[in-house]
Amino acid sequence: MTPHDFLADQFQGHRPHLKVVAYRMLGSLSEAEDAVQEAWLRLARSDSGDIDNLGGWLTTVVGRVCLDMLRARKARREESLEERLPDPVISRADAADPEQEVLLADSVGLALLVVLESLTPAERLAFVLHDMFGLPFEQIAPIVDRTPVAAKKLASRARQRVRGAAPNPDPADQRRVVDAFLDAARSGDFAALVSILDPDVVLRADGGVLAGGMKVLRGVAAVAGQLATFQRMATSATTHPALVNGLAGLVNTIDDQLISVMSFTIADGKIATLDILSDPDRLARLDLTRLEP
Repeated sequence: MTPHDFLADQFQGHRPHLKVVAYRMLGSLSEAEDAVQEAWLRLARSDSGDIDNLGGWLTTVVGRVCLDMLRARKARREESLEERLPDPVISRADAADPEQEVLLADSVGLALLVVLESLTPAERLAFVLHDMFGLPFEQIAPIVDRTPVAAKKLASRARQRVRGAAPNPDPADQRRVVDAFLDAARSGDFAALVSILDPDVVLRADGGVLAGGMKVLRGVAAVAGQLATFQRMATSATTHPALVNGLAGLVNTIDDQLISVMSFTIADGKIATLDILSDPDRLARLDLTRLEP
């Protein structure tokens, strides 16, 4: 084995972790893959003999790459992920081990990723690397050009914004509420639907550019007012229970063609957020092999 082959083999061992980091930083599967590939290119150009901790070095490099990508995204004033849902990761609802079955995120639901998008790039990096992956602020500080104390403050501000965005009830309780939603939708039972919606429920529906982009509804009255739409979906499509980013969700197909992915955030036995991705272009790029038996 040549030194290059040995280095490539070591990198492959770290790739899954690096993709997790990049996905939580960027909320985009394709951009996460780009960030990981850039980390490999930088490693291949470096003097790897001087690297004592390859995993830490690669995580830091991916963090820098993602920070640059987030800053460029904002600087270009492109359509940001605040106007579209993050890419979902889907697996079977009966997966024995969500951490293994879900490609990139265990219970890091779409609702949390949307909140992360509201942070500044530096806040997001500090929070993700420290709170989600346990990197010390001494390692994070140079990436964001701050002192460790300032990096700690960035994470603290982010934590305040994120708090409450990622409730993590028992999987059986999650599925019970999602099943109740589906039953109410199929039967057109308005009272039953209202009974499982949080008073401050938020519905985000992303149908893509041709559908006018993402639409956001807030409150029980507005969301329950979509019952007719929910009923059409529930009665015309084949609904498959699934895990969406590790949380209970639904995948809907018509004649084996994917038409929507629904992600639920459950808090205190109620639906706190409902995220629906129905953008045909983005649905076509989703990997559904993990739904297969």
